[in-house]
Amino acid sequence: MMNNTAKKKTRGGAALLALDSIAHLSVDALCAATVLGGSIDPESLAQMTILYNTLAFSTQCLVGLAADRLRRHAVSASVSMLLVVMGFALPLPPLLRVCCVGIGNSVFHVSGGAMTLERSGGRADALGVFVAPGAVGLALGTLWPKLGVLYAILLALCSLAVIPLERRAPPSSTVKVWTVSGNGTTVLLLTLAVAVRAVGGSAVSFPWKSGAALSLLTVLFVFAGKAAGGFVCDRLGARRTALLSIIPAAMLIAFCSAWAAPSLVGQFALNLTMPVTLWLMYRAMPDSPGFAFGLAASALWPGTIAGQLMTLTGNAQRGCILVSFLFGLLAILFVEKYLSRSGGERHEAC
Repeated sequence: MMNNTAKKKTRGGAALLALDSIAHLSVDALCAATVLGGSIDPESLAQMTILYNTLAFSTQCLVGLAADRLRRHAVSASVSMLLVVMGFALPLPPLLRVCCVGIGNSVFHVSGGAMTLERSGGRADALGVFVAPGAVGLALGTLWPKLGVLYAILLALCSLAVIPLERRAPPSSTVKVWTVSGNGTTVLLLTLAVAVRAVGGSAVSFPWKSGAALSLLTVLFVFAGKAAGGFVCDRLGARRTALLSIIPAAMLIAFCSAWAAPSLVGQFALNLTMPVTLWLMYRAMPDSPGFAFGLAASALWPGTIAGQLMTLTGNAQRGCILVSFLFGLLAILFVEKYLSRSGGERHEAC
């Protein structure tokens, strides 16, 4: 049985994960409110949105490299939250405001993701819990940007609490980690899988999704899929989770996007694999949690842009979706098989 010290550390780890998840929601909500809440013309808004997404996503691989060298994830997360709050609260020019929240978003995601991975014990469940609230935060900030003050207050409180809670949590050196890493091929395949799958996921439109209610309903299915994905992966393994989720998702999204119910189920199924991909990326690079998390996020944005720029319809659109999802599935199956054959077992670090 665990002694009192071990129980306190376990509770500390759960509290840190809960705080990071709430902070994730708050960061994405406040960033969206900052970008969309300003009084600028539509053309400038489009440019600022592209700049924000580029800073928030495409820089995460570089931020991850720095994070793995510094190993001060709680401090970095706290500073990044405050940077987002400053970008919202201070009377800055629109360009500087967007730069503040974009860079703050990037640093937070890498720092929070690295903290989660290092204390995951080689499991995927915590990763799903951390990444899922971001979709909810983005929706809240987009639909109700005028609530930015509330998002800012919540985020400021999180920034003050993360360092004390991180010190109470089990140190990363005492949790289970993967003993071996993958090779460059596994990392490249997973990175391409994220980008290619984003192309297919962004190439489709949902004509039924109009109004705040249906948008929030979609977000809830996305949230549920990401949150459940880690638990399903731990229960069934990465291979079975990918097979049971990507194939139905591809069929439903490719052929049933005109109807709400099957599209929502497809969104849930597709998002089951997000924590799976991140978890495999970490297994391939167990000594680089920041880079593993950031690299996957950096690949997401260019794939999303490519999908949104496509003007495919009919069978061409369906083919694009099916091929992109199939590539993601094959990449996951290959990487999981390689890592398992390489002896990627967990051990208790001293």
